[in-house]
Amino acid sequence: MDRIPILRMGPFLLVTIQTDLYDRLALSLEADLVQMVSKTGARGVLIDISAQSIVDSFMGRIIGNIASMCKILDAETVVVGMQPAVAITLIELGLELKGVYTALNVERGMELLQSKITLPTEDTEEEE
Repeated sequence: MDRIPILRMGPFLLVTIQTDLYDRLALSLEADLVQMVSKTGARGVLIDISAQSIVDSFMGRIIGNIASMCKILDAETVVVGMQPAVAITLIELGLELKGVYTALNVERGMELLQSKITLPTEDTEEEE
C-alpha cells in the first residue's frame, strides 16, 4: 500500500503530496498525520498540494478533517501551493475548509505556522 511521507521539521510536520490522491490513500494520510501529531507533539502541519491539479469534495473534506483533528491536538494546519483551479473548485463545491490556513508556498506557509504558535522558551533564569 502506498504511503505519503510525513517529515518532521522541529515542531512542525511537512507533507508534500506528489501523487494522485485516491480515496484510500487520503484516508491513510489522515490517520497517519493525526497519529504523528499525537506521537510527536507537533504544533503545526504544513500540507503542500502544489502537485495536485484536482481536489474533489472528498479530498476537500479530508483536508478539513485533518485540520479539525490537528486543532483538537493543539496543532495548526496550513495548506500551501493551491492552484487557482483547485481554489475555484473548492468554492464551487461549497467547501469552506474551516480551521485551515492557506499560503502561496512552503516558505510562506512555514512563516505562517511560526506566527500562529508560541513555542516554549527555555527558562534560563534560576530563582534563588
